[in-house]
Amino acid sequence: MVEQLPEGTALAQIKHKGYADKHRAAGKPIHLIGVEFSSIQRQIVAFEVETLA
Repeated sequence: MVEQLPEGTALAQIKHKGYADKHRAAGKPIHLIGVEFSSIQRQIVAFEVETLA
């Protein structure tokens, strides 16, 4: 949620924690999707997608 962290950190957190690492051996594209929510606005406020080859 963006009230707890600066906006734009969802995708960075996914990369930092290495969530996709265990799936790299499959040899298929991996799609990282970072979605940020606002508890105040009660909606999605940011959305990022990155594809790893």
